[in-house]
Amino acid sequence: MGWFKDKFRQIKKFPRWIYWLPARTLQLMCHTLYRIRIEDPDNLRFTPGGFIGLAWHNRLLYFPAIMPAASRKRTAAVVSASRDGQYIADLISMFGIRSLRGSSSRRGANALLDSVKVMREENLNVVFTPDGPRGPKYQMKPGPIMLASLTGSPICPLSINASKCWAAKSWDGFQIPKPGATLTLVIGKPIYVHAGISGEELEKWRLKVEEAMNAITVDPEP
Repeated sequence: MGWFKDKFRQIKKFPRWIYWLPARTLQLMCHTLYRIRIEDPDNLRFTPGGFIGLAWHNRLLYFPAIMPAASRKRTAAVVSASRDGQYIADLISMFGIRSLRGSSSRRGANALLDSVKVMREENLNVVFTPDGPRGPKYQMKPGPIMLASLTGSPICPLSINASKCWAAKSWDGFQIPKPGATLTLVIGKPIYVHAGISGEELEKWRLKVEEAMNAITVDPEP
């Protein structure tokens, strides 16, 4: 078993077709095992593009399958430059979501520059997991604030709240919704950050957005 695990970890990239079945399985599960609700008071999922979406790391599993297809085609996700990030990038590509590779710990500057480019030139939405890839859980990093200040695009807090789920024993308590759960996609109020913010202002805005994200994040009762 240890030999097989070591061999598996040495594979940096699988053929793209391998991800077809997992992607279709996620879509099938969303339509058969769960009840789906969407709370989007500003109808942001129908906008042509150009917002910065933020979702906590532990509730990413069903985002690609639940987001409307038109929204997915207008979205690029910032994904870790690690090997595990490559697996995620290949999986979400099956849903039509582009990847920008980088994180707070690896190639973060590249991801920021790529985000500015696709937002300005292609009017895409860019989505981050602002507490990833290593946490702390539900604590935001400043990269999205800098992007909002550079582009003038609004930050939109996002969450998928499961009425019941299993939680993995990981730093983020990664959530796997239980069959029969209601999954509620919440798209929060847009937040605009002014241009040219200073270091002190950056922290103020970081805390403000973190608070807005946690306000729409609901964990099920144990």
